Amino acid sequence: MQRNQWKTASAQLLKHWHRSGISQVPVVSLQSLADATAWLEENSSTLFDEYEPQTLISASSVNESGQVQPAISGPDQQSVEEKRIDQRTRNQPESTSKSLGKWNSPSLVIIDRQGVLDSLNERVMACRKCEEIVCRRQRTVFGVGAVDARVVMFGEAPGADEDRVGEPFVGAAGQLLDKILIASGLNRDEVYIVNALKCRPPNNRTPTDAEIENCRPFFENQLETIQPEYIVCWGSVAVRAVLGSQDSVGRLRGKFHSYRGAKVLVTYHPAYLLRNPDAKRLAWEDMKMLMKDMGIAIPTKG
Repeated sequence: MQRNQWKTASAQLLKHWHRSGISQVPVVSLQSLADATAWLEENSSTLFDEYEPQTLISASSVNESGQVQPAISGPDQQSVEEKRIDQRTRNQPESTSKSLGKWNSPSLVIIDRQGVLDSLNERVMACRKCEEIVCRRQRTVFGVGAVDARVVMFGEAPGADEDRVGEPFVGAAGQLLDKILIASGLNRDEVYIVNALKCRPPNNRTPTDAEIENCRPFFENQLETIQPEYIVCWGSVAVRAVLGSQDSVGRLRGKFHSYRGAKVLVTYHPAYLLRNPDAKRLAWEDMKMLMKDMGIAIPTKG
């Protein structure tokens, strides 16, 4: 078997696991992946000669673009992957499964996603479109977290702490977000956190529509690369960026919306919750709806 066929088969296997909803496979680190790649290179001379092509995937099953063709013949030409996707759709509540669209590009393996995001981050750092902002910023704030996250936490814009550190949600609002995530059975390491704007507006003012549009290619490419199952919009600016809606958070919360292939949940920004503690109860109701849909057990009061 040729080396590129092994790589193609491995990539397709990871995609099948991801799209089939397999969530119990341990997530490897980039270092582990690099170690495995190095071992493969060292042992390729004997490893690839040991097996016949028919043992795994024949050369005829890989097309010119490197994709594995489904080994199905006869009247039923639907691939195994399509059947799995159909089954997952049938298992979803009818009210939400019909609203979901599709991502524009194929899902990438983890190491390729990281490469795309790194390249995109370089473009963000070089951006000078928002003249009022760029002359005042200390650092750009791209995004952090797992590049294979099921959930993207989508915020508004960096504040003073984020501008200084270069990471989203690190101030008081970020500390509250961390508590909300922990209470929801999640943590920062397994979600991806991103803002609509990559630079801090002067005096933390509300981002303008023009500034959101200037950053749109960046955050839309981030979402397209990660392809999460869920996006949580924290606040009205996130709603404008992701859903293109001018409706209030209060009007949009309490139900799932859609963005390409993801379900979108709208709730109050942690900074708003710090100013209005009574709204924390509503935000918690939103998070419980997310947990239920994700299959995460909702904690009960002891």
